[in-house]
Amino acid sequence: MTGEQVRWTTEQVLALAPDAASQRAGQKLGSPGTWSETARRDATLWGLCKGSGKNPYRTAVDLTDAASVGFKCSCPSRKFPCKHGLGLLLVWAGDTDGTAVPDGGTAPEWAQSWLDGRRRREEKAADPEASAKPKDEAAARRRAERRSSRVGDGAQELARRLTDAVESGLAGSEQSGYQAWEHTAARMVDAQAPGLAARAGELGAIMGAGRGWPSAALAEMSLLHLLLRGLERVEELPPPLAATVRSRVGFTTETAAVVAAAREAGSLVRDRWLVAGSERTSDGRIWTESTWLLGRGTERWALVLGFTGPGSTSGPPMVLGAEFDAEVAFHPGAAPLRVSVAERHGTAEREGTPPEGAPVGAALAAFGAAVAADPWVDAWPAILGPVVPVPVTEAGNECSGWQLADADGGAAVPLKADDAVLWRLLALSGGGPLTVFGRLGPAGFVPGTTWDAGRAVRL
Repeated sequence: MTGEQVRWTTEQVLALAPDAASQRAGQKLGSPGTWSETARRDATLWGLCKGSGKNPYRTAVDLTDAASVGFKCSCPSRKFPCKHGLGLLLVWAGDTDGTAVPDGGTAPEWAQSWLDGRRRREEKAADPEASAKPKDEAAARRRAERRSSRVGDGAQELARRLTDAVESGLAGSEQSGYQAWEHTAARMVDAQAPGLAARAGELGAIMGAGRGWPSAALAEMSLLHLLLRGLERVEELPPPLAATVRSRVGFTTETAAVVAAAREAGSLVRDRWLVAGSERTSDGRIWTESTWLLGRGTERWALVLGFTGPGSTSGPPMVLGAEFDAEVAFHPGAAPLRVSVAERHGTAEREGTPPEGAPVGAALAAFGAAVAADPWVDAWPAILGPVVPVPVTEAGNECSGWQLADADGGAAVPLKADDAVLWRLLALSGGGPLTVFGRLGPAGFVPGTTWDAGRAVRL
């Protein structure tokens, strides 16, 4: 990184924040007055931030790889990046004359020590043989057999619960309410089948909730029944579909094993990957960090998942709009989407070229193909464009919702977004066409990213 390179924008910095509260806190520390001993050398920023205690917080940021920004801070926050890391980046982003975060100098020992350790960890991660740990295969096989037995017993119990619910009628399920299905979900957790537990919980949340809930409940019951029958006959299914069924039930495969198997089979996919969108969600216990990548050459979608506890992160965040060269291993499945990054090549471009969008019809066809392969797919990534947000009007010209329509009038899809996202999208559109990344599902399109003046913007 040189002084002549374009600095990050405030929006790009704030896109790294784990939540809105961190964004606000980081902005409060985004002025030079709260910092001392700030400097930059090559791709590393560092500085001291005055806190409530006697000693200032030591903060450093590694910008070597725009798709995997590193943060280090001595504060006790469990959020990543913390407000100090965001604040330092914001100071640098706004430092147009180079006085707030001057170039040159030697990194202090604490910053250099962290940076050296980060480089060693990256080198170790790039060498699968060095990071591999010996395993007791016999013990692992016994554990797998015990778990399969528990999951099988849990699946039979859930099948009986479904049969009882259908035989007693949906009215009975509505009266028993969410608690009955919550108990069933807890039983699936005990059976070590988290995928079944999640679906049982979702089914309970549907019962009696809003207009049209009986249709939604029957649809969910049907998918759950299909999954249970698939598990019952999993040994007879084609390997990709069998892998999908096991994954949907809750069986997982370690990242190292996925990468090793793909490397041995020669099925690693190397491409330049665009970070098209990201999202952080929680089920109340576990945070899921989802990052969607688009292969520039292969035109394949890939999803990187990370799972953490409250207030923490699974690793350095990938910068929205960045582009990097890497080999990835697709997890097995009938409609493969999730990947593990096997090896990165070089450093990332902080701002990749904006992608070309697809017509609504083509995106719907891609979603249909994914569902045909994996019936439990609830959404599929897509980049639509050029499209225009248009209102849906009813009698009396009252607006009943919004949709994204092809600029040439070819087709349209309902928009599923809260008011804040919708108004932001409308403002960026200005009534004209734009390109939008999001997830396409049966209920419509959930927007996540658009591009404005060549830069990725989180919605």
